[in-house]
Amino acid sequence: MTGTVYTETVVHAAPRKFVSDAPYQIAIVTLADGRRTTGRILGERVAIEDPVELVEERDGVPYFRKI
Repeated sequence: MTGTVYTETVVHAAPRKFVSDAPYQIAIVTLADGRRTTGRILGERVAIEDPVELVEERDGVPYFRKI
């Protein structure tokens, strides 16, 4: 599944469950079919309009990577 970054941010003050992951990037991604979803970004940081692909899903959270 592929899409484009609609908006993004870096989380520095994470919820207790994710504090060991901070800082990490999250993004709202516009999928190829037009729907939008929120997910985490793995690897290289992304910017608005960057193409991304779904890499995996953990505990219901989609993880994307820059294409």
